[in-house]
Amino acid sequence: WLPIDAKFPQEDFQRLLEAREQADTAAADIALKQLERRLKSEARDIQNKYLCPPQTTDFAIMYLPIEGLFAEAVNLPGLLDELQRTYRVCVAGPTTLAALLNSLQMGFKTLAIEKRTGEVWRTIAAVKQDFVTFSLLLDKTKKKLQEASGHIDAAARRSRVFNKRLDGRKDEEDTLEWQ
Repeated sequence: WLPIDAKFPQEDFQRLLEAREQADTAAADIALKQLERRLKSEARDIQNKYLCPPQTTDFAIMYLPIEGLFAEAVNLPGLLDELQRTYRVCVAGPTTLAALLNSLQMGFKTLAIEKRTGEVWRTIAAVKQDFVTFSLLLDKTKKKLQEASGHIDAAARRSRVFNKRLDGRKDEEDTLEWQ
């Protein structure tokens, strides 16, 4: 399972926007710091609630559904890296969620293919070993058949010898009968 949680820190984001509209840099800085703390807190909550490998992936996605909010998170220096490193949470916005999910899906498919490839190679190795055993059995069977063929040839020669002797005796008997 891939945990995805949507977060709406609207109040913090609205305070930031209002401070910027009023050109109040001090209030904007305070609102930006509060937004950063809130995003870290939400990432910690996502980690604690949803990450449970191996039942889930070892990371989660925090979806920020407002493009401006996502842009602020991206622009905070080091925030995305810290959320990934510390809390194992990736941040996605409306335009990046589909791309992120598609790339993850391709990665999971690649892993599945690699797993199946490993299984195929193990099967091929087992079949190869079975084929070696089968080849040895064929060699033994060939030797036995050659041995049996040799015995049949020897028996056929013996039979011809018997026939010649019997034919020789028959000729002697025929000669004796005429006499």
